[in-house]
Amino acid sequence: MSESRSNVSENKAGGSMKHFPIISSIQKMVLYETKARYFIVGSNNTETKFRVLKIDRTERRHLHIVEDKGVYDKNEIRDLLAMIEVGNQTKLLPKTTTSNTSGLSIACCAFGIVGFVRFLEGYYIILITKRRRVAVIGRHTVYKVEDTSMLYIPNDTVRQTDPDESRYVKIFQTVDLSSNFYFSYSYDLTHSLQYNCTPPRAVTSRQEEPAKLGASLFVWGEVEEASSTDKTQHTPEQKFTEDKGESSNTVFGVKNIPTQKYVWNSYLLHNYEDQVHSDWVLHIIHGFVGQFMINVFGRHLYLTLIARRSNRFAGTRFLKRGTNCSGDVANDVETEQILHDLSVHSLKNGHFTSYVQFRGSVPAFWSQDMTKMVPKPPITLDLVDPYSNAAGKHFNNLLRRFGSPIIVLNLVKKKEKKRHESILQQELVSTITYLNQFLPSAHALHYIGFDMARLSKSKHVDVVSRLGEIAEYCMQKTGFFHNRQPLYCNELSPYRSAGVNSCLELNEACLKQTGMVRTNCVDCLDRTNTAQFVLGKCALGHQLFAMGVIASPKLLFDTDAVRMLEWLYEEKGNTLALQYGGSQLVRRIQTYRKASPWIKSQSRDIVQTLSRYYSNTFSDADKQNAINLFLGVYRPAEGGVSLWDYSAEWYLHHPEAFDYSDCNRRSYSQWWDVSFLKSLPLPYEEEKAYLALQ
Repeated sequence: MSESRSNVSENKAGGSMKHFPIISSIQKMVLYETKARYFIVGSNNTETKFRVLKIDRTERRHLHIVEDKGVYDKNEIRDLLAMIEVGNQTKLLPKTTTSNTSGLSIACCAFGIVGFVRFLEGYYIILITKRRRVAVIGRHTVYKVEDTSMLYIPNDTVRQTDPDESRYVKIFQTVDLSSNFYFSYSYDLTHSLQYNCTPPRAVTSRQEEPAKLGASLFVWGEVEEASSTDKTQHTPEQKFTEDKGESSNTVFGVKNIPTQKYVWNSYLLHNYEDQVHSDWVLHIIHGFVGQFMINVFGRHLYLTLIARRSNRFAGTRFLKRGTNCSGDVANDVETEQILHDLSVHSLKNGHFTSYVQFRGSVPAFWSQDMTKMVPKPPITLDLVDPYSNAAGKHFNNLLRRFGSPIIVLNLVKKKEKKRHESILQQELVSTITYLNQFLPSAHALHYIGFDMARLSKSKHVDVVSRLGEIAEYCMQKTGFFHNRQPLYCNELSPYRSAGVNSCLELNEACLKQTGMVRTNCVDCLDRTNTAQFVLGKCALGHQLFAMGVIASPKLLFDTDAVRMLEWLYEEKGNTLALQYGGSQLVRRIQTYRKASPWIKSQSRDIVQTLSRYYSNTFSDADKQNAINLFLGVYRPAEGGVSLWDYSAEWYLHHPEAFDYSDCNRRSYSQWWDVSFLKSLPLPYEEEKAYLALQ
């Protein structure tokens, strides 16, 4: 199967189809304002190409956008703006002044459109006004949103005020877009590097259903050159139609369809994305992105860490626990560790490796009663799911995205004097045991239980070393992505890098990661972050070894590369903990390594514990309301129940509770999709288009 993979395929005319990535040609914007319209002029980075959007300001309740299909140069756009200005000038009375007043003014300068939102009055537009470069992957730049501007679209003459509008605006703006939101004009941050490097099996226009699209709509190439030569901005379908009668090559400009669960502005784009050219659309992720340059024996490498937080069943610590009926779990975060050589930047010709892991709450219906003023509220199983329907959907989605094996690393306590965490441990073990009865043994779920909290209290047990042994076992099971064939010197070495042999462009050999490690504790914060760091450290050793940088995949803690990796995981852990738990990590990596002074570590842990407790008790409800409003989980409506009047927002995330028939139960035994088995152990998302051609 894998040997036939290529990004050059035959078309119906006997020629070949070549695919090149499209870089968004709109990276700078100026918002011009008249009384009747907003004009958004977007340009590429060099300001040689311009496009125009027109937004009607006379509509009270509806969003009316018109896109000018033309592409202008600098002189043409200057003439167009001058014509608009002349057409909107207002001549005043002679007593006031003898000159005309300009009807066109600059309202805002921006780097992208986050989206549009409406509460009870008219629509608002949200623009990125400040950005900061935080990482480079090949020739693709990743930016962090530093500041945004939210502007009301209808003008004052048509505006109808509502007393609750300002309150909704205030709640919406509680979600700080300048805090850990990221985007790229050319790289799909919602997918892994392995997915992005997989050539497409089929090409279709963006008007067709996403389900009919190929495994990947992103391929390698000189992205800057590909965009600069794409003057006509045809869709792939149009290009194929023009060349189908010829035997010459057909060139396609292609893009990924993003994973919607990681697109945090998907609700803000739903009335806009399908109306405009794809260059106007930015998909923004939430989580963490960090990058360091490391020097190992004279080799300059970029070490990048990307954490993608899911927008499904998203929320705060005590308000979002376990799973919903759709199999979406709380605190769902996918972490990718990328290492690439700086000597060559191209994704096609460069040297890249990546490793992906996952964290998420125990997939069961459980909660903790936060009304009781205790540090650890009791854990309660709210709903009995004897056939593990929700958990089956969850693991089915993991098999689809990551392939097999799925390794469940459970860090909750096994034995307690008073049952607390062990309730979840028993529930998870019984769930996996039930699901494995029906899944083929070759792709069964692997379960590893590790009571990290109990072992860390022992002076004679090195928790990190024990985790290192587990990490090595997992690495040999899942492998990692390497876009080159194994080095000959590594073939002669007693150390072998794990992975499944596959092919990329023109049958070039590569190693692919199949499956992943799913780590959880109770909160999926402190213990989970340390375990993921140890997994990342093990992966980094194998990545450096596979790239021919070191002679053995074993890495010591007292090296610059590991220190930088630890710093990245520490920052990622603090960031994710603030997003979900309301404070930084309580127990850090240094705490479990027992490398920091006991008094200093304990005092810091106490401060963070109090901070987390205060946040969970007094501010989580408001934060949850803001997230629900931002993601469109709750949508204001005239005459409807106000967001702040909901006695329990649980029903917003469990709509099936109103109509049990909508829960869409699967078979009690066949909880997995049969089509996935054809591609396993490789991920179905990467292989599905190829399978469709069989």
